[in-house]
Amino acid sequence: MVKTIEGKAAIIIIDVQHDFLPGGAVPAVEGNKIISPINRLTDAGRKVGIPIIFTQEFHRKSKVDFGREKDGAEPDHCLEGTKGVEITRELTTAPSDYVIQKPRYDVFLGTGMEYLINGLGVKPGDTLIIAGLVTNVCIHYSAASAHQRDYRIRVIEEGCAGTSSEEHECSLNAIEYLQAGARVKLEEILEAIAKY
Repeated sequence: MVKTIEGKAAIIIIDVQHDFLPGGAVPAVEGNKIISPINRLTDAGRKVGIPIIFTQEFHRKSKVDFGREKDGAEPDHCLEGTKGVEITRELTTAPSDYVIQKPRYDVFLGTGMEYLINGLGVKPGDTLIIAGLVTNVCIHYSAASAHQRDYRIRVIEEGCAGTSSEEHECSLNAIEYLQAGARVKLEEILEAIAKY
């Protein structure tokens, strides 16, 4: 039986920004539906002292840092100075929360994520609880990267949305294939957090 939370935990909310919500440049299908589950998750985490980390995809106006990302089907998105780059204010935040800006899909690539979670006492073997946008891109790459670094990963089904329902489901299945028990329901993780 896989425990839902093992060791210490951190909650990572990935890229819930205007450009990934309906009406944005790269919208997730029904992306607005994840806001309430994420707020329930982060509120529960704060009550028991689990650190909350929000990530924000960020590109310079000159687009010099897009790299190979421009080879795909996505239009320009998350450009500095635009509304699209902003994390939606519908998310509940607190002064104790952290924000990590990232230039790539993977939250660990080119960021201070490892230094931050290390400083928070969350080490390989501990649990990263993941939600956000979009399932088939930044969630998928970040979860796989965390897995490669030997973290236990728990991706909240109701807390993610993909560019299509098929891509969302395929990515959750792929993440579960990488690590048994990685795909979890919100109520399951809330129950585990209450016992943290």
